[in-house]
Parts: sequence; structure tokens; C-alpha cells
Amino acid sequence: MSLSASCESVSQKRTLSSLLAGRVVKRPKPGEAERLQEETLQLLEQQQSLGSLLREAGNPDLCNIFHAQNGEQKQTGCNSVSSAIAGSLLVCELRRQAAQLGVPVPVLSVKMVLERLMEIIGAEEVKQQQEEGKRRELLTAAQREQLCVLLESSRELLSQGALCPKLLWQEYRRDQRLPQLEVVYHLDFYSIVTLKYITQSDEGVRLWGVSQLKALCAWTPPTGEEETRQVQQKVLSAVVGVLVGAGFEQSPEAADRRGSLLCCSVLDHILFWLLDTVEQSETQQSETQQSAGAERWIQIFDASLCGVSASVETLQRFFTHSLTQTLTYKPRLTVSDAISLQNEWTFAKASRLLTTLFRKLAVMFSVQQLLGHLQQVLETNEVNWKHVLCFLSTLLVYNPGAQRSLTELLSRLLSSAFEGYDLENMITLFLLARQGALEGAAIFPSYSNWFKMSFGGGSGYHASSKKSLVFLLKFLSDLVPFEPPQYLKVHVLQPPYVPLKHRSLLMEYVSLAKTRLADLKECVEDMGLYEDVSGAGGASLQPQCQAVQDVEKAVSLFESTGRISATVMEASIFRRPYFLTRFLPALLTSRTLPVKADTRMSFIEALKKVDKIPAAQFSSYVESCQRHRQQEGSVVCVDTNEDPLDVLKVHLQEFSQLVVEGNDGEMCAQLSRISHTLSVIFPGRPNDLMGQTVVKLHTHTPLSPELHVPVVNMILRSFCQCLLDASRENPPNKQSLWASRFVSVLLSNTQLVSSLLHRLWDLFHNQGSSLSSAHSLGLSAFVVHLHASMSHNPLVQLVTPISPEPVSVGAALSWALACSSDSDMLFCVRLCVAAVCYGMCRGDSLPQQQQQDYIISSLYKKLLYLIPRLFPEARRARITAGAPVSGQTEEEEEDLSGLWNRASHSSSWRNTALQLWRHPAFQQLQHTAQYQLSLSEWLANEIRVQRSEDALSDSERQEYQQWACSELYLPREVEQGGCGGETRILCSHLIDAIMGQQSSQPTVEKLDERASERGSCLPDILSRLQELVYDMEVTALSGCHGSRFDICNFLFDLLSQRCSFTEQSISTALRLQHTLNAWNRVLLALPAVLFLKVKSDRGRETVDCCLLMEHLNLHQRNVCSPVGLLSFNLTSHFLRGVLCASVRCGHSREEVNKAWSQISVHCPLLLLSTLHWWQRLSPLLSSLWRGLTDGEPLPEQLQLLTVCQSWACSLEKGPPPPVPAAAALLLAASLHGAWQGRGGPNQGLSASLREEGGTRSQQVLVFLLFLCVKDHLSSLLYPEEKKNQRAADFCTELLGVLVDSADWLLLFKSDDQGIYQSITMVTSDEFTRLMPWAFFSLLLQQSAELLHRAVCCPLFLHTTVLCYIRLLQLFLEGHTLPPADHQPFQMVSHSKQFLLRTIAQTPPTALSSSQLRQLEAQVSALDPEVWAALSVQLDPDSPEMDFL
Repeated sequence: MSLSASCESVSQKRTLSSLLAGRVVKRPKPGEAERLQEETLQLLEQQQSLGSLLREAGNPDLCNIFHAQNGEQKQTGCNSVSSAIAGSLLVCELRRQAAQLGVPVPVLSVKMVLERLMEIIGAEEVKQQQEEGKRRELLTAAQREQLCVLLESSRELLSQGALCPKLLWQEYRRDQRLPQLEVVYHLDFYSIVTLKYITQSDEGVRLWGVSQLKALCAWTPPTGEEETRQVQQKVLSAVVGVLVGAGFEQSPEAADRRGSLLCCSVLDHILFWLLDTVEQSETQQSETQQSAGAERWIQIFDASLCGVSASVETLQRFFTHSLTQTLTYKPRLTVSDAISLQNEWTFAKASRLLTTLFRKLAVMFSVQQLLGHLQQVLETNEVNWKHVLCFLSTLLVYNPGAQRSLTELLSRLLSSAFEGYDLENMITLFLLARQGALEGAAIFPSYSNWFKMSFGGGSGYHASSKKSLVFLLKFLSDLVPFEPPQYLKVHVLQPPYVPLKHRSLLMEYVSLAKTRLADLKECVEDMGLYEDVSGAGGASLQPQCQAVQDVEKAVSLFESTGRISATVMEASIFRRPYFLTRFLPALLTSRTLPVKADTRMSFIEALKKVDKIPAAQFSSYVESCQRHRQQEGSVVCVDTNEDPLDVLKVHLQEFSQLVVEGNDGEMCAQLSRISHTLSVIFPGRPNDLMGQTVVKLHTHTPLSPELHVPVVNMILRSFCQCLLDASRENPPNKQSLWASRFVSVLLSNTQLVSSLLHRLWDLFHNQGSSLSSAHSLGLSAFVVHLHASMSHNPLVQLVTPISPEPVSVGAALSWALACSSDSDMLFCVRLCVAAVCYGMCRGDSLPQQQQQDYIISSLYKKLLYLIPRLFPEARRARITAGAPVSGQTEEEEEDLSGLWNRASHSSSWRNTALQLWRHPAFQQLQHTAQYQLSLSEWLANEIRVQRSEDALSDSERQEYQQWACSELYLPREVEQGGCGGETRILCSHLIDAIMGQQSSQPTVEKLDERASERGSCLPDILSRLQELVYDMEVTALSGCHGSRFDICNFLFDLLSQRCSFTEQSISTALRLQHTLNAWNRVLLALPAVLFLKVKSDRGRETVDCCLLMEHLNLHQRNVCSPVGLLSFNLTSHFLRGVLCASVRCGHSREEVNKAWSQISVHCPLLLLSTLHWWQRLSPLLSSLWRGLTDGEPLPEQLQLLTVCQSWACSLEKGPPPPVPAAAALLLAASLHGAWQGRGGPNQGLSASLREEGGTRSQQVLVFLLFLCVKDHLSSLLYPEEKKNQRAADFCTELLGVLVDSADWLLLFKSDDQGIYQSITMVTSDEFTRLMPWAFFSLLLQQSAELLHRAVCCPLFLHTTVLCYIRLLQLFLEGHTLPPADHQPFQMVSHSKQFLLRTIAQTPPTALSSSQLRQLEAQVSALDPEVWAALSVQLDPDSPEMDFL
């Protein structure tokens, strides 16, 4: 075979690589390498093409030539050697062929490289031409690999001077061929033809660069080609980096400036394409391919380009230029268009592409720089107002601190506008202020507030001169044809300040604005009374919704001032159509009226009293309320095609994802969208912050419309999920401000806040035990942020009220956490531990004052109460009253940040609670006043615990209460809520708690109806009081006697303080009655001897009953039921006290007799009560006395009670026995008791007493008459009680005996009763005031003969006139007399007729001159007719007598 034939065969069947590889079988000998190279060159001359050589030059198998020689040789070594050999071979062959052809080597190499390049990408181009609809903008993976091999070889050629880059690019661009961006990118990457050179040398880069960039952005790689997607991103980033660097680097050379303009032009063309795409996407529902391409291009605008392709200054110049181009792109919209359409350009309604672009462009600048640039653009260019205002909204939403900067800019614009009377500045000022207000009050103050602050005062720029005022009003007038109605309403309802002399100028504008409103079919009469528009909702509210706002504002003002606001009164006169057709229907909406009038009912009643509500309309309202049984849901105006619940659900899910990602700016944007959606669901309230608006929380009947319930649940669930997700990554103190911003958005709406509070109350109060740990964690953090947002937080008024004043949200919700049962306590601890842990951790890095904003004091106090109660080990580590903990170690600080982790991840909340309890930061809080649990608060909590469902057994509860009283609060300082070591202070707190628990005032336990069904811990607290008092008494007995006296004084002083009421009213009387009923329970639980004093008088110990008698006469007599009679228990208790106290004296029997003698004279109430209950008391007291005195009988004074009763009962048997030597009142009471027992008086009693005669018998009969009159008056007051029905007959019997004497009349004189003064100490003051009614009621039933005898009785007329005056005063003061036989007015009328007849029958000498003048003076103003009768009949010197 010839050599040529061999070569040909080899060339056909074997590649260069295999050929070279075959030579490695033998180890090369010295000099053999040179010979091998020559033979190879000879072989290449035999029909070997350069194209085939280029294809093989980069084959990876080439490196195998070295593998057989040294298997451990590194791959890098193979590549370098193979590259060197291939490059050397290629250059040699190129030079040989170039010499043969007579052309330069670079020309031939360029030709060969382009042929191979077109071979790689050519097949794909043909395929794309066949499938025009599926154009591929990037190479396939196989093509990319081949291209990289080619360019690697080309770089080797370039390194050896065998390739010309400029010629390569010229030949590549011949015939206007459009370069592929990936090819261009790889040429730059391999440093063959740089992008910078291409942009500077290629005139057509503006055309093909723009089209290629657009196509590449809009193209989406097929699914699964992750490498292609990454290459796409690299290509775009590289191209943009070069364009930015070349276009915005400052260079003095002319050539560079030319290239710079070209690059700027390319970037501008892409930006304009992006803005066009944004405009198209706003009109299309679905996302298009162009939209996706625009989104991809926006992502390239990243500050990460800095330092790679451009410097910081270059990148800032590029962003500034792009922002300017965006703000000034297609300025087709006029100012009038901006004013009219501005409501549609809020952040929530803007295109996401546009807002994302603004975010990317603004990332490298401060807010002040951006607003300054915006002002500069507005002053120097025609702008696209939509883009300008959307940019401002984006800036405000994503930068919480932008509000202050915008306020400063507006102030500068306002100043400049009036200094030069510049309309452009005024236009800019109003548009920017309104745009800020459109984003909601959480972002920027409402437009009405801004307008009021800018123009509502006399110090404003417009008020400095008439010219300034005319300038403002002329500007506002020019805006009228284009303005939305809500702004016109603001200007009319809150007009700018105008001096009185220029008032006509303002009225011209107001007239113009009202005319425009009428043209817009916005009736002037539908304008709200208190409208405060932010404009976030776009169009004006419906008149019905506006009227609802006005009603709520009017009711709120009425509640705070107690008067109808002037605005409402003016509207009822000057805006009567709106008042009658809008305001009143909204006010008189049918509902279920509460039992006790609320503020709304009182407001309606006040309007009715001043005749502002038509009678027919009010009657219709009352009837509709009577028919109304269920709460009517609020009207929800949904003005969107999509279900707002679905929209809100999507928004909340997206927000949860953003919280996980930690994207702060996007979270603010999403919250803005959530706020907009909530404003659609809750449209019936002003969309501004409420400040200190009071939200009513109905604890028994939550007022939440059907639609609002799922919305609130959705919000709470979303917050809980976000919190759990965020806590997995970071503790609260290292999280972003997402939670605070989330809550701030919710606080913008009164309806939403009300619904949230009602739902939280229901969850905490009724469903606490069913909530999971995740719910408890999330809800606790939610409440913490509600509490921390105090500047935006409304006050809460609970219905039924617990506190007379509204309270904060945290305090209100803490009342929902009942601690009355085991399950309640466990849930309360779980929730409060989570809340306090979260609050302490969240506020860890904040100043001390702000830290306390995150720790709710009421929840902290719940833990102070519950943890020691449930965990005995916590009592040993109780919080002391020492100095506050300071100087925490680093480990303790780490523990503080880990508290929340333990709360959120620990399986045992008990361990978490104990860890929190022992933490120094937790203990330190109690040294602040607001976090101290006082003894009174502890008692209020403890007394509400239901014993049957307590977590503690009876013995455990006793042990705990004794620890709390004696070890915790007794030694604690008074300033810290303790007793300062004073047992008396502890005793007073216990008594106050017991009495307060039984009072009628609204308290926390009234919120829980379950508390009334089971017994509270009141008996336990009573036991602690008994133990304490016993200790005090033992201590007193062991010391001096003076200490023993102090106990009695101390107890009665406590009662006096609680019974000291300055005003006299029915409510005061009821409070006094409840107070004394509660006191009596305390009194009966304590030893009776404590209420009497044993004092030493001249070396002899005596019983002092003065305090006891004073207490009975001052307080107990006013609450007796029936009147004038103590209960058996109280009577027995006091008598036992007298007997026991006397035993402490040396002569006990004498002391009892002496004490009882004092009681008989000075305390008739106890005397009468003892006699009434004597049959039951006698054996008890006898047994007690015998035990105290070794079998002695009762003292004589007590035995006299038995004697008197026996005497009274024996009067009906034969001759009357001698009258006992007893007090007249005691004898009368004995007779009264005997009469009641028999059912009537003894027929011989009157005769026997008359025969005995004497003053003493007269006094007995008068006292007996008083007791019968008392029964008669009771029968009039309480006709249902049958036992007093015959009292009138008893009175008639006695009057027949006493009518001729004047003594019985003393019973009805309140100021001059003589020896019968003691009767006033038997009945209540109110009962005594009704005695005139009993007087006339009795006399009107008597016979004419008895009345004639009565008229002849001395002082009868005087007494009758005084009784009439007092009866008339009762009637005039509004005391409604209970109807018995007569109506109150009829009673007064009959009494008057009786008095006039008495005056006519009485001789003139019946009254002295002084008595007559006194009566005339008193009756003249009350009843002139009676005065005239007195004057005519009895005064001989009167003018009427002379005339007659």
C-alpha cells in the first residue's frame, strides 16, 4: 500500500484524536516527539479540511493521550497540553493554507471560525424558520457546548495572533445579520469581542439590540431547562451592566460620549417598551407574554450591578435617569385629568409592574432625595401625572418614614405657592396631599385634616392678605368643574378661615361648589354633618352610609358632653330635608331596645323633648322596635365583581408568605391592598384613625353582622399563622415590624375593631378551654400589639359597664379572662404567659417606656395572682419588695430572648410559667406601680373563685389564702399594695372585699352568669377574717385594755366610712341598704362581744353600749324589714354580745341591768325587737347566761320582758293585774304583741287603763297608738301583706280613748314630740316622712262624732295644717304615694277638703297669733287657698275680715 493510500484510508476512518491516541501504546523515545510532529503535519496535508480540524481541536478525548502515560495526572494538565497542541496545530495549518492562498492568516481564521459558528447555530435557525410560532431565543444545551468549544479554540488563536476580533465582528454582521444575544454574551465572556467594543463600533446596535433584548425578555425557557433560565439571566444582566456602564460613565472624550448616547438610547427604548406593556396590562385581565417579559426586565434593575459592571455613582445616575423618563413618559394627561382620576391611582389599584419598577429605581436613594428629585421633575418637565402619583403612593407605602418628609415638602410648596402666587406649586401641593390621603390614615393624614391644618386657621398663608385669600379661593373655584364630590364636601363643611369682612368671597365659592354638587346629583342635603373624607374609597359614600356616620358621631358627642351638639340642632333648622329624610331614619333604625337606656336611647329622648322628632315618626320607631327580636345586620356595599372574602383570603395568604420571606417592602404593599379590601367589606365608617373613639363591647350579645364573622376569623387565623411562621425563624425582638403594621391597618376602621373585640371576647370568655396552643400564642401576641398601638387604639366601654370610664383594649379583654374555675384558670395562665413572654421579648431592645407598652399590666397581674395559686413552689420564690433587679448577665439576657421560644415550643406550659416567674425581668416589673397586684385586687379575684370547681381542694385553698394574707401582703409596703405590717389594714381590706362582693354595683362577676349558680369563695374569705379578728382579740386581751376598745372603734369606723353618703336619693338609699345587708353578714360572722366596749371607770370595769346604740339608731333602723324590727339573728347577736361583755366585768349581773336600762331609753329599736323575738330568745339567752355565770338566772331587766308579756296576755282574763314597773314603750309593745296574737284589742283594756289614769297610762296608750299607726302605714305601703290589714281598727279604738288629749298629736309632729321623741329612732327617716299620709288616711275614715271631738282638741288644727304642708311637699317633690284607697292626687285633694272643713269649724282662739303667722308663712307659697282660709277664718285683723 502506498503512503498516500494509507493516509487517505486513515483520514477516512480515523480521527485526529484516535490517530494521536494510537501513538501512546509505546513510550516515546528522545527525539521521537519532533519526528512525530513532522509526520503529523505531512498527514494533515493529505485532504484534511480546516473545518474538521476545528471540530476536533476541542474534543475532550484529546487529553486521553496523556492518560495512558500517567493515570494520576490532573485534568487541568490535560487541558493545557491538549489546548497548546491543538492551537499549535491550527496555527501551523492556517499559516500554510494562507501562504498557499495568498491571504493573511487572520482573514482565513475569521472565515473558518464563522463557518463553524454558522454550522452550530444554522440548523436551529432553519428549524425556527419552519416553526415561526415557536422561536427560540437561546441555544440548546448541545449547541451551547459546541459554541464554547469553538470559542475556546478561537481564544487560543487570538492569543497566538492568528485571529482579528474586529474583522470577526464585521464579517459576522455582514449582510445585516442579526446577532444572537447569547452569541454576543459568549464572545464577551471569552474575551474575543467585548460588549463594550460592540456598543461603540456597531451603528446598528440600537436596532438589533433593542429587538433582541425585548425578544429575550419575553421568551420563557421550556419547562425543565433550568440551565437555560440561568443563562438567560446572565445574558440580560451582562448586557444591561455593559449598557449602564457605557451609557452613564462620565467621560470627556467625544467618542465615548457618542457611545454613551447610543447605550442610553437602547436602555430608554426598553424602558418605554416596559411602560407600554404596563399600560396594556392594566386593561387586560390575564398576564400576557409581554407582561412576563416586562417583569423579567424589571428584575434586572438591581443594585447588585454596582461594582460588577458599573460604579455606585454610575448606577445612581442610571436610576435617576430612568426614574425621570418614567415620570415624564407620555405626558398626555392634563392637570384636570389628574384631579378627576386621582382616586383610581392609589397603590392598591396601581399595576404591580409599575410599583415594582418604582421600588427598584428608588432602592439606592433616601426618601428626601427621591422627593427632592420628584419636585425637580415637576418644576422642569411635563409629567405623566398617573406615574407621578403612583410613584408617591409607592414611596409612602414602602417607607414608613416618608410621611414626615412629604409633610415637609408640602409645607415648602405651600410657602412657595403663596410667596409667588404660583399656580403650578398649588396644583402640585393639592395633588400630592390628596394622593397621600388616598393611601389611608395609617400612611398619611386624611385630606380633611390636612386642609384644616393648612387653611383652617387665621395663621395660614392665605389669611395674611386679601390677595392671598383671593388667590386661594380663585384656585379652588378653578378646580370645581373637575373635582370629585368628596373634596368639594370637605371644602364646604370645613371651609378655609376667612376674616369676617371678606366673608362674601367665601360664600361665592361655597355657592359654586354646591351648584357643582347638584350637577353631579350629589344632593347638598345628603352631605354629612361630620364628614371626614380621606378618599380611599374613591367615590363618595352612599347617603345612607353617610347618615350612619353622622348618627354615630352625634351619639358619641352626646355621650361625652351630655348635650345635643350644635351641628345637629343647626341641621334640624337649616338642613331640615337632610335631617328628616336621612339623619332621623338612620338614628331611628329598629333594634332590640336594652332594658336600661343606653346613650342612643337617651339621645333620641333628648331630641324628642326639644320637639326635633315628629310624633308619628317616633311612634313608628317604637312599634318597630317592639317587633324587632334579632339584631339587624349592617348594610354592606360591595362594589366589586369579585367576592371580597375570596380577595381578602388571597391577600392574607400572600401576606403570610411575605412574612416568611421577610420582604419588608412587599409586606407594606400587601397591607395596603388588605386595607383597601377591608374598606370594601366595612364601608360604613370613616376611613381615618379614631383617636379616642369609644367602642362599645356587648359582653352578652355580640353585635357582629353575618358577613363580618368569617372576615374576623380569617384575620385572626392569618395573624396566628404568620406569628408561628415568623417565630420559627426569629424571636419577636428580631422580627420585622410586620405585626405592628398589620394591627395598625385594622385599627383604621371602627366597625372592624368592634367586630374583632367582640370575637376576642367570645373566644376568651366562652371558648378558652377549646383553643389550641397555637391559637393561644397567636391571639396573645395579637392582643399585645392592640395594646401597644395606644396612639391608634380606641377606648372600650363594656356593656354591662364595670368601670364608669372607658378603658383600654388590653384592660377590657383581660376582664374576659375569668378565673372562677379550674379550666378558666388554666387557659388564663396559658394565654397570659404567652402574652407576657411575647411582650417582654418584643420590647427587649426598646427603651423602658416603650417596653411597658408591650406588656399588658392587667394580664401581668393575672399571672401574679394565678401562678402562686396553682404552683406552690412559686410561693417560695415569690416577688419581694426589695430593690429592683439590675445588671442582668449576658446569660439572663439570652434567657429573656428565649422566653418566647419556650412558650411557643415547650410542651409543658407549667414549666414555662415557672421559668417566667423566676426570671429577673419578670420580677423587676412589679416594682412599677402599674404592675403591682394590690391586696384589694387579689381579694377581688379570690372571692370570685367557684369553690366547687376550684383547682385547689379546701385544705389547699386555706393554706394558699393564709400564705397570701400573712406572708405576702401583710409585710408588704402600703405603697406596693400591701398592709405595711398593720393587721388592721389587712382586716379592713378583707371586710371591704366581702361587702363589695355583695354590693349592687356592677362588678366583673356580673359578667359571668355562671358565678351566680355556684358558691363563691366568700365563706373562705370570711374564715380568714374570723382568724384575723381572733388574733387581734387575743393580742388585745394579752395587752392593755385600751387595745380592746380600738377593735370596736375600728369596726364601726369602717362601716361609717362606707355609709357616708352626701346626697339623698333613691339610688343612695338602695346603696345604703345593700351596704348594710353586706355589713350584717360580716357582723354576724364576727364575735358579738367585739361590738361592745369594756372600759374602766374609777377602777371598775363597765360595759359601754354607746357605739352599738349609735350604730342601730343611725344605720340599722333605716334598713329594717319590716319597719321598726331587727331580724332575729341580729337581735340575738347583739344580746349575746351584751351578756358576754358583762362577764368581763366584776359585777356581771349589775352590768347587764345597767346596759339594758340604757338600751331601753336610748335604743328603742333593739328594745322592741328583743320583745318581739323574746319567746325564741329567752331560752337561748338563759342557756348562755347560765353557762357564763354557773347557773344564775337571767338579770332582772331581761326577766322584766317576760313579766310584761305575761301582763299583756292576762288582761283578757278576769280582773286586770297590776301594771309592771316597766317603761311605757315596753308596756305598749307588750300590749301590741298581745293584740296581734289575738287578732284584735281587748274590749276592757281602754276602760281599765282609763280607770287607772295617770300620766304613765296615757303614755302607754300613745306609744301603743304609734305602733298601730306604724302597722297601718305599712298596710298602705304593702297592701299584699294581710297581717296589718286590721291596724286601722286598732287605731280607731285607741283614738276613741286619746282624742280628747293633745298627746297623740305629738306622734305626727317631726320637730316637737316631747317625751315621745324615741319613736323617731324606731322607724326609718323615709317612713317618718310618710306619717302625714297615715294621719289623713286615718282621720278620713273616722266618724263625724270622733272628728268633732278631735277638732275641739288643743293643737289639732296646728298639727293638721303642718301635716298637710308636709303631705303637699311630698307630692310636689315627686314622691309617688302607693295607691291604696286613693290615688296620690285624690289623697291630697281629700286632705285639703278635710283641712278646710277643720279650719271652718275651729274657733279663732284655737291658734295663738305667733302660731297663725308661722302657719300662714309656710302655706302661702304652697296653697294660697288654704292660706286664705286661715287668714279669713282665724285672723280678725285681716283685710278680708274688714271687707266682710
